[in-house]
Amino acid sequence: MRLLASHTRQTGTNGGLTPRMIVASGLLMALVGAAFAVLLFSVADLRGAQRLAQQSEKLLMVANHLERRVVDLETGVRGFALTGQERFLQPWQEARAAFPEQASELERLAGGNAEQQARARRIERDGTSYIRDYSLPLVNAARRNPDTARTVAATEEGKRRVDAIRAEFDRVVATERDLAAARQRHSDAAADRAVVAAVVGLTGSVVLITVFAGYLTRAIVRPVRRAAAMAGRLAGGDLAARMPETGVGEIRVLERSFNAMASWLEEGRAELATSRARILAAADRARRRIERDLHDSTQQRLVAVMLQLRSVQAAVPPDMPEFREKVARVADALTGALDDLREVARGIHPAILSEGGLPPALKALARRSLVPVELEVDVPTRLPEPVEVAAYYVVSEALANTAKHARASLAHVQVRADEDGLHLSVRDDGVGGAAPGRGSGLVGLTDRIQALGGTIMIHSPAGQGTTLRADLPLTGP
Repeated sequence: MRLLASHTRQTGTNGGLTPRMIVASGLLMALVGAAFAVLLFSVADLRGAQRLAQQSEKLLMVANHLERRVVDLETGVRGFALTGQERFLQPWQEARAAFPEQASELERLAGGNAEQQARARRIERDGTSYIRDYSLPLVNAARRNPDTARTVAATEEGKRRVDAIRAEFDRVVATERDLAAARQRHSDAAADRAVVAAVVGLTGSVVLITVFAGYLTRAIVRPVRRAAAMAGRLAGGDLAARMPETGVGEIRVLERSFNAMASWLEEGRAELATSRARILAAADRARRRIERDLHDSTQQRLVAVMLQLRSVQAAVPPDMPEFREKVARVADALTGALDDLREVARGIHPAILSEGGLPPALKALARRSLVPVELEVDVPTRLPEPVEVAAYYVVSEALANTAKHARASLAHVQVRADEDGLHLSVRDDGVGGAAPGRGSGLVGLTDRIQALGGTIMIHSPAGQGTTLRADLPLTGP
């Protein structure tokens, strides 16, 4: 854990992912914000242009109506002056009544442009003057003396005044159309800016998002997937798995932490295997010492006692048959106890394994087995003692299980040593269904095999017999 912490402290977060994420997000936000700002300004311009266009359209409409009123003033006065009929004065009266209000509306609508507003004021002034100073006196004069109203001078003056007013209307309409055209060009430019801003913003966003996604894939997704794959390998027992430390910032911290964790686990497993090997070696030494003590001390003393009993039995007088029989029973019982002690000593640690090696020890196992055994042994030289002991106990336990549980008629034992290690298998033709975790005695053997760096496998389908295979390296774990 100290190793992991030191890696984290050394790496830190300088130049990590967080600043890069902030920069990338800031660029994307700036681009999108700029595009939206241009769009908003363009929309505002378009709305302003639309409002001005509506105002311009209304101004042209009011100017058109007002010009018609001026024409009505002229035609009404002229018709009345020529015919003297009052019916010609009706449009003149309507135009005279409506002119002030419509002229004021025209001036109000032209308020956004000083030039147009000045023209609207001149139209109002000239129109008012035409009504007050020309048409009204002419109508009154025609009523008093129709001939005076039909003079050329009177007619020409009215025509001159109306032409001047209509010329102002023409200038108002022309100027307003020019303004409308300019506003339309401005609107088109604003729309073009909006389209360009949208295209640039969308394209830039797509490019930035694509680049950002590629960066995230390279900097985060791939390392995380490698970390997941490494975690799977670690979970599967491959503690030599390592990650390339190519990431940046926090990802490199993760990679280094994973590698440090794997190294720590590998070292821990190596230490555990070494510790288990030391424990097994100590246990084997204790077994040999106990077997040697039993053989050299207890067994020898029991043999001496049995020989003395046999001597006593031989020295009993013929006239004491009952005593001779008792001594014989005691000697036989002592002989049985000695045989049991020898069997116990062989179970603790077979002396033949230490003295002759694996082949004779396995042959002795096969001879003592309650199930007939076919034995194939190809071990030309002595093996390391822990390997021989482990192989012996695996075969011994397998044959004991076959005799107790398999109801088999035959067992086949094959042991072969080569440069890769020691390979052994025990097969029987019994009922199958064996499992290491159900009291078969193989759990401890599995620990012993794994402590030496080996593997053990049991295949026992129901009704098809049991096969046990073990592989042991000839060098230490």
